[in-house]
Amino acid sequence: MNRRRDPRVDVAADRGVFMISVAAELAEMHPQTLRMYESRGLIEPNRSPKGTRLYSQADVERLRRIQQMTAQAGLNLAGVERVLALEAELDAAHERLAELERAAEAARREMAAELDRLRRSMSADIVRYSGASTALVRAADARSLYGRPKRTA
Repeated sequence: MNRRRDPRVDVAADRGVFMISVAAELAEMHPQTLRMYESRGLIEPNRSPKGTRLYSQADVERLRRIQQMTAQAGLNLAGVERVLALEAELDAAHERLAELERAAEAARREMAAELDRLRRSMSADIVRYSGASTALVRAADARSLYGRPKRTA
């Protein structure tokens, strides 16, 4: 039986798998441009144990984005650096907001549970006492203090 294998392999988007020549071809730029972007801190490829640059799919997409900002939007590399820094800050702010929303929801649920517990503990029959006291007390407390109170209609 002749089985055909699917040649595609699933690789994590952030795993370095492309050498500089392949990454440059995929990003449609010269390898020297990639080295320049790396020296400016715009891209940080992984390194093999022997020090070879290994670019991930995410790196290639970032290179394409940088290329788009310089070629189509007319930004210089300083502008690209600023845009990427602002995007990173925005991503961090979104993560922090999501974290705060989760904490607020947990606090809301905790408060609702505590309020429910408090309501259950405070629910009681209102009773009239024929004793000397005219205070309103919870029925459970009255039973323990005064014995069984008389109910009124």
